[in-house]
Amino acid sequence: MTDMQQLYLLVPLAPLAGAVFAGFLGKAIGRAGAHWVTSLGVLVSLLASWFVFQDVERGNLFNGTVYTWAVSGGLSFEVGFLIDKLTVTMMLVVNFVSLMVHIYTIGYMAHDEDNWPADSLAGTHSYQRFFAYISLFTFSMLMLVMSNNFLQLFFGWEAVGLVSYLLIGFWSVRPTAIYANLKAFLVNRVGDFGFLLGIGLIAAYCGTLNYTEVFALSQKLAGTSVELIPGMPWLLISVVCICLFIGAMGKSAQFPLHVWLPDSMEGPTPISALIHAATMVTAGIFMVSRMSPLFELSQAALSFVIVIGAITAFFMALIAIVQTDIKRVVAYSTLSQLGYMTTALGASAYSAAMFHLATHAFFKAVLFLGAGSVIIAMHHEQDMRRMGGLRKYMPITFATVVIGALANAGFPPFAGFFSKDSIIEAVHLSTTPGAGFAYALILAGVFIGGFYSFRLVFFAFYGRERFRDAHGGHDAHGQDNHGGHGHHGPVEPKESPWVVTVPLILLAIPSIIAGWAMIGPALFGNYFGGAIFISPEHPAIARMAAEFHGSMAMVTHGLMSPPFWLALAGAATAWFLYIARPDLPAVIKEKSGVLARVLEKKYGFDEFNEWFFAGGARLLGRGLWKGGDQTLIDGLAVNGSAKVVGWIASIVRLFQSGYIYQYAFSMIIGLAIVLWLTRLGII
Repeated sequence: MTDMQQLYLLVPLAPLAGAVFAGFLGKAIGRAGAHWVTSLGVLVSLLASWFVFQDVERGNLFNGTVYTWAVSGGLSFEVGFLIDKLTVTMMLVVNFVSLMVHIYTIGYMAHDEDNWPADSLAGTHSYQRFFAYISLFTFSMLMLVMSNNFLQLFFGWEAVGLVSYLLIGFWSVRPTAIYANLKAFLVNRVGDFGFLLGIGLIAAYCGTLNYTEVFALSQKLAGTSVELIPGMPWLLISVVCICLFIGAMGKSAQFPLHVWLPDSMEGPTPISALIHAATMVTAGIFMVSRMSPLFELSQAALSFVIVIGAITAFFMALIAIVQTDIKRVVAYSTLSQLGYMTTALGASAYSAAMFHLATHAFFKAVLFLGAGSVIIAMHHEQDMRRMGGLRKYMPITFATVVIGALANAGFPPFAGFFSKDSIIEAVHLSTTPGAGFAYALILAGVFIGGFYSFRLVFFAFYGRERFRDAHGGHDAHGQDNHGGHGHHGPVEPKESPWVVTVPLILLAIPSIIAGWAMIGPALFGNYFGGAIFISPEHPAIARMAAEFHGSMAMVTHGLMSPPFWLALAGAATAWFLYIARPDLPAVIKEKSGVLARVLEKKYGFDEFNEWFFAGGARLLGRGLWKGGDQTLIDGLAVNGSAKVVGWIASIVRLFQSGYIYQYAFSMIIGLAIVLWLTRLGII
């Protein structure tokens, strides 16, 4: 094994080692030992990723097997790495955001013992356990992005799902956290079932799980038809790609499998940032980009992807405008932004999707960690109706959140502008069926994005200091501030400690400059090389490249484009409603009637799932219990057979009298019956 191959192994194994030490030796190494060993593990992984990136920049790619687990029927099950530009980009983004989250967690979880009952065993060494989990999360994501085969991809895919289950339900003494992590786990199983079907079809028809070998056989998949319904043939490539994308719909929370992501807010804020910014939800976007040689051969799959992405981008953004929990506003923002990335995938703009994935990781981490900083200052209060006027108490948090909001809304020259505008333009130029519908929705979503981003800023950081109201007072919607969770008395907010603010600053910097640095090479400079394949029938990125004249020219042009004015209109509307006329939101809500209720109910997905799927499962279980277990098994099979045996025994018992003449008489009758049956030819 070469030195560089050892470095490849170091990237995922360093966070794994940190997780093992913090998890199994947490009591021995203590709190400081746990956060040092895990943070150093991720730092080592980040530095190793940087050296690997430099090596790839020099043209040294790698695609090979590290370990063969098993061979069955000619199908190899291997652990292997594919190191190219797509991989190293994800390695750097995942490790950088994860390191910032590790540092931030030291401050955020400093008093975690207060979240547990005094006699709780789960609360014992919870600090160390949390660091073990987030380090294990990083390891799982790195194994996923570095894989060169579907087996390892599926391992990483399921591992991030498992660790997210542990982290969302970390505060296991809270029923809402247990409900949320079960919901995330079950919804992801739905998507993973489709994902597994796609991988199974590839194994069955290609006879291999290696990416390169499967891509080489892609024309075979494109030339094969299957009949899922008799008389309705489908191209096998379309079935495979749609099945794989159903997996991405679960992991990357696309409509209608989006319902788990907002509830994941029940976990501590650091894991919310890690899930939403750099791991888990980005896995689906990365996977589809990696599978571009397959998706490019299926127009049906691309149409499915672009429509689902556009629906998610627009309709999830609408829900964000009625949320009052500061973390849930950012959560629905994540859903919308993931919709933009998915729409780009459907438009064959894979590089634009990956570009937005990278910039989004920075500014979304800023928004989540900034929200967490506010929550710390507000004594773990998350309701924005009990905030207001925080900018003078928390200047660093305020400045970084504003930067995150500007990038999230897509204002030039922040990072989000370059990536979001690129997606909008790519969809506008796309030839994929459904692109016109998608373009209309994502363009309208820009206004909503500007509105909800600055609604958060104005609601939390401007206006009356509502946290001084000992018993709640009234919020901007004219509603009483009762209920919710957190500190309900007067508080005196102050800026968070340096372990919280330094990661915010370090993440805010790329939220400003990443777009300038990455737009040229990432989209138009063949940065990803052969890692991404685009067929000549999908010319959107090529046409954009012909019109690109540098970052400054894009900013200048952006100031005159519809997305800028829509985002500006959204921000201005938020200012008018929450600064100039804070009495109006309550009036608008009252006048909106059913529309407001639909948004507050999140389109009724939770209620429908509870009634149809959960209720249906309970009804089925009750039917199987009553009809199957009690009636068939207990009643017929067990008790029924006992009754039959008892009845036969009672008959036989009549002939077991002990009298010889009765036995002789029975033998004569039996013999007569046998002779009679023989004469009839029956025996």
